[in-house]
Amino acid sequence: MNKKQIVVVVAVVAVMGYLYSLPVKGLVKPKDDSSHRNGVATGATAVRPVTQVNVEAISASAKAAIGPSLAGKIAELEQKLSKAPDANAKTALQKQLAQQWDDVNQPAPAGFYYLDLARKDNSFTNWLNAGNRFNDAYKFTQDTLVQPAYVQNSVESFEHARKLQPENLDAETGLGIAYVNGGAASPMQGISLLLDVVKKDPANRNANINLGQFAMKSGQYDKAVARFKTVIAQKAEVEPLFYLAESYKQLGMKKEAIAAYERCKDLMPDPAFGQRIDQFIKELKD
Repeated sequence: MNKKQIVVVVAVVAVMGYLYSLPVKGLVKPKDDSSHRNGVATGATAVRPVTQVNVEAISASAKAAIGPSLAGKIAELEQKLSKAPDANAKTALQKQLAQQWDDVNQPAPAGFYYLDLARKDNSFTNWLNAGNRFNDAYKFTQDTLVQPAYVQNSVESFEHARKLQPENLDAETGLGIAYVNGGAASPMQGISLLLDVVKKDPANRNANINLGQFAMKSGQYDKAVARFKTVIAQKAEVEPLFYLAESYKQLGMKKEAIAAYERCKDLMPDPAFGQRIDQFIKELKD
């Protein structure tokens, strides 16, 4: 099993914890369907204050998470960056650091470097990379102090990306996700962007999987099932299968939930993950 697969498993479990334990702006468990559209509550909530977060602090915690063997090269590059003789040397090192953080699956510090690069060259690719990394960073952390900063940075990034390429669906999807996560716009504006994406591209993976997650958060599991099935029809992957199984479980469809869990387990032959899935299946059978 490669490093990327391991991170996917950890991310799925972490996201499930986030999905049920942390409120997303505008998303609540519904008492009825009258105040909801597409899995999102229409009532507004207060925007969380943004704590100033810098790459140095994020880098320190990320290096602790990946361990000294993987962090060594990154530390060397950071040291070189602090002593860069000119702007060109600094830019080159920032590109290397962004790639290094990508290689060890740490989106938050990578996002800061892509953001710095984008603010310099105003390139679509760097804005899109920054926005995607900050959306992932938001998704994979339960630290409510840093989440608003990630959202703010992702909104900035995707708004600039859309100015450069207004019809790009990746940028539209990313901005929609950022808005629902707590951007300056209302969550319904974010959902509208995601629905516009699937109208143009019904099979769009990123839009569908996020619409499914937001539907789960609001308790509309039937809508979530439809979204995840659309994703899985293109390619069976651990994350959407896990969410599909959870949605079936919440709907009381035990047979379907067990089948989805088993497919999920087959795709991730990791003993620890398999034991966790077996526990879920056992609970459904008892």
